[in-house]
Amino acid sequence: MVTNDYITVNDSGSGGFGKTEEDYIKRHHKHDVHDHQCSSTLVKHIKAPVHLVWSLVRRFDQPQKYKPFVSRCIVQGDLQIGSVREVNVKSGLPATTSTERLELLDDEEHIFGMRIVGGDHRLKNYSSIVTVHPEVIDGRPGTLVIESFVVDVPDGNTKDETCYFVEALIKCNLKSLADVSEHLAVQDRTEPIDRI
Repeated sequence: MVTNDYITVNDSGSGGFGKTEEDYIKRHHKHDVHDHQCSSTLVKHIKAPVHLVWSLVRRFDQPQKYKPFVSRCIVQGDLQIGSVREVNVKSGLPATTSTERLELLDDEEHIFGMRIVGGDHRLKNYSSIVTVHPEVIDGRPGTLVIESFVVDVPDGNTKDETCYFVEALIKCNLKSLADVSEHLAVQDRTEPIDRI
């Protein structure tokens, strides 16, 4: 049985993933990790079809649709690879702004990549990749979401502390993505796979 629980593996190992997840990670989630950086990969199963989940993930110009810590986002110019967004962060986090660049947007393979290029936070050289993949959960269309990242370890912090902090943020984002997507799926009344 598939649940909505997370599987997280940082750069110290790859245990915990199934064969399917490992294949997707090897194919799409390659990061060049240096000694002063940490990296991790998180997996989330969502009970909503891939088109609904992807419609939220791909919106570089509207991350607040599912990211609970984003209060506002402004994108300069047309939405394309290289576009930059200015994100305002809600209070409660050790930041107020983040400047982020769209690195990859593949609507066929469902791959989204972004890099943080500025802001008043400690996530230096942060880069992430999100992929979404169709799967079947409880006989209905579902989505496997994989998010991986690499980031510099700030002075005064350990790799474990840095990974733990970033993973906690991503888990909140993925939980919110699941909640919003599953709500949309209920409204969409997606039929079981065997009836399609």
